[in-house]
Amino acid sequence: MKVIPDVLPHCDPVVDTKLYFGRSPVQPGEFVNSRVSTSAPKLDVQLFDRGEKLVTIAVVDSDVPNVEKDGFDYRMHYLAVNVPISAVSTKVDLSKLSSDSQVVLPWLPPVAQKGSPYHRLSVFIMEQKDSKPLDFAAVKAKETTRDNKLLRTLQARYHLKAIGAHLFRTEWDSTMAEVMKENGYAEVDMELRRKRVEPLPYKRRNPSTFR
Repeated sequence: MKVIPDVLPHCDPVVDTKLYFGRSPVQPGEFVNSRVSTSAPKLDVQLFDRGEKLVTIAVVDSDVPNVEKDGFDYRMHYLAVNVPISAVSTKVDLSKLSSDSQVVLPWLPPVAQKGSPYHRLSVFIMEQKDSKPLDFAAVKAKETTRDNKLLRTLQARYHLKAIGAHLFRTEWDSTMAEVMKENGYAEVDMELRRKRVEPLPYKRRNPSTFR
């Protein structure tokens, strides 16, 4: 279940990050029902230093199947900047951040296609350089796509430092098809199947050439 270095090369967790869907806490790596995760989660980010920090919060799926290349892509499910946290102000409701000055990409419910392995959804808290605000309009104008948006690229572009993380998982469940249809996922009718790997000739049972 590691997302380092898949998503980011390094994270120095100096804040304690808890995640909730509704009032239910989610343990790191726990599976979350697809219907439950249609609403953005809440975070409790405990900072132990004095003063206030401005952070960027990103939620990334690093297990989006790419059938053509027989591998996986990334999808950005949420991106917000200029989020203040402090030792006494720890609560962050992702659904209530400002669309005018903070939310770059609003919450997109995570999904997993039928037949695909589970998906890891990583939540990263990244300190902005010198805790100064980013130019929201400029960031929003540039970061318009979700698919294959690499968090490490954003980290370098905006000089961000990962200081906290959390992780939950999603998989195909009884409500997933409904959730996918409601949110416009084109892959709802596609079922992934593992490719059959042909055995090497010398490993086949009674190959004709050996008879």
